[in-house]
Amino acid sequence: MLEQLDAVLLARVQFAFTVSFHFVFPAFSIGLASYLMVLEGLWLKTGRGVYANLYRYWLKIFAVGFGMGVVSGIVLSYQFGTNWSVFSTKAGPIIGPLMGYEVITAFFLEAGFLGVMLFGINKVGKRLHFFATCMVAIGTFVSAFWILSVNSWMQTPVGYEINEQGQFIVGSSWWDVIFSPSFPYRLVHTVTAAYLTTAFAVGGVGAWHLLKDRNNVGARKMFSMAMWMAVIVTPVQIIAGDMHGLNTLEHQPVKVLAMEGDFDPSPDGAPLILFGIPDQEAAKVHYKVAIPKLGSLILKHDPNAPLPGLTDYPREEWPPVAVVFWSFRIMVAIGIAMLALGIWSLIARRGKRLYQSRPLHRAAVMMGPAGFVAVIAGWVTTEVGRQPYTVYGLLKTAESASPLDAPAVAVSLIAFIVVYSAVFGMGVYYLLRLMANPPNPGESGLPNVPSHAAGITPASSLDVAAPQHDGGAHGKS
Repeated sequence: MLEQLDAVLLARVQFAFTVSFHFVFPAFSIGLASYLMVLEGLWLKTGRGVYANLYRYWLKIFAVGFGMGVVSGIVLSYQFGTNWSVFSTKAGPIIGPLMGYEVITAFFLEAGFLGVMLFGINKVGKRLHFFATCMVAIGTFVSAFWILSVNSWMQTPVGYEINEQGQFIVGSSWWDVIFSPSFPYRLVHTVTAAYLTTAFAVGGVGAWHLLKDRNNVGARKMFSMAMWMAVIVTPVQIIAGDMHGLNTLEHQPVKVLAMEGDFDPSPDGAPLILFGIPDQEAAKVHYKVAIPKLGSLILKHDPNAPLPGLTDYPREEWPPVAVVFWSFRIMVAIGIAMLALGIWSLIARRGKRLYQSRPLHRAAVMMGPAGFVAVIAGWVTTEVGRQPYTVYGLLKTAESASPLDAPAVAVSLIAFIVVYSAVFGMGVYYLLRLMANPPNPGESGLPNVPSHAAGITPASSLDVAAPQHDGGAHGKS
């Protein structure tokens, strides 16, 4: 039975499964590390204990999420050798050094200061501890920089040569490889998505506790900060997404046409298809609901601009259209919902109802996991839309896989599903347990941490006993 399965498809499913688990944790860690940096900076500047308590509260959650991200990421590296050895051989001279730079810069930076950040609150000075937090936050960004540089080169390969062994090697400059045409747009769009993911997770937790106790100062503060992020950053993300889409249309037009569901060319302006059922075999969208010329207005900023269709390209160049079509719409729908919630919170804030509006709080709780769904949907759009290539236009996925039998890949896939579901299921459960506990004055740090380290004199710690008064306690924000 297993022999009848496609080994390449199974390898793709396995990588998609493992990277989906992995992706949500770095997305959360990138945003949460920066949030912790802001919280500690505000505490140092204002001396308000509410910021110190929130720092300790979210530090425990960050520690668990960061650890799960590291563990899940290790598996991906091994899959390059086991399931994608041909890709590793051909693209290794470019991909290998870039991923190595991520290790020797970002990972070492994070590892060097993470211990001080997690366990040094009572052991080093306040400013040194804040410096450690900043270094970890910068490290998460640098890590995203290198990983997205790798992915962007695979999406828009430039600056390469092909040697006698058929390998991609660097041409005249590494800068051309690192800063490929899609990289700046992908970096801004992805990192901003990570910040929004964290903001809505924080806002959801704050709203949950406001529903139980609207006078909880910590819940008020985290909810207020999250809603400011929703108001300010969501429009920025929409603009960044539009610019990224224009860049993708230039370099990967087939992907964008699949996202839009445009099978037929539109010489007088393309419609925007809101909904429908894509039929790749028939090359049409059934039961479509479309707005005339809006597609050209969005993609070309001209309602009458002509756009090609998928039928202008060979069918073997098409990605799985239905997957790309719907994953893109899920991402966009969540973005619109984020903007709507941000506007709702701004109206409530102006009416001094930010902490009293229970419908708003319930909506924020429902939107708490929305960022995670959006980043996965965006990743699916990007990666499935690149098919049938691993290195776009140069190396096909079917030519990148290791010469493995389908049963071997299927067994390892089943093992991953079982192990990941158990291990990460328990990890997510523990994270939810931590989030379910309300932030209180005198918030404790990480559990089971010794109060002294050998040879180190404890320094003044984050003052969780500082006054907890916050202007928001009286309906202000």
